[in-house]
Amino acid sequence: MTAGDDSKRASRTCALVVAVLRFIQLKPKVLNPWLNISGLVALCLASFGMTLLGNFQLTNDEEIHNVGTSLTFGFGTLTCWIQAALTLKVNIKNEGRKVGIPRVILSASVTLCVVLYFILMAQGIHMYAARVQWGLVMCFLSYFGTFAVEFRHYRYEIVCSEYQENFLSFSESLSEASEYQTDQV
Repeated sequence: MTAGDDSKRASRTCALVVAVLRFIQLKPKVLNPWLNISGLVALCLASFGMTLLGNFQLTNDEEIHNVGTSLTFGFGTLTCWIQAALTLKVNIKNEGRKVGIPRVILSASVTLCVVLYFILMAQGIHMYAARVQWGLVMCFLSYFGTFAVEFRHYRYEIVCSEYQENFLSFSESLSEASEYQTDQV
């Protein structure tokens, strides 16, 4: 296993974490949940495409690698546009435009790169297609960096508790966990 494999695994994991956290963040704020759910599903499918890309190299299994490329770029682009629309619609802490406009610009850049990539690949100009692909990856990474603006307003916790015969609801277990925490302070 190389450092490149670790970075690919980290990017897939980060994409899934961002997908779930963003879904949880927007769930109580959106009126029509279908857009939020479709954003979650699109980013999960893009992450699956990244898994195919990472596990099936172009030289070993070109067909599966190309399916992974299509999933990653196609659903990744869809994710960018969905999240840009959600950002402008929800406007968390009145920062919707401050974050939404760069997301729209980055979404347009991603779309342009995807279209250009597939045009160059269809013409067999692989050297330039590879350069566009790296530009596309940089646009995706920049896009994911914009989530830090909205995530800074939230605190996410994972609560683990001892197994009990009587299952409590999520809110009951959270209040129970907070009671234990105050006793420890």
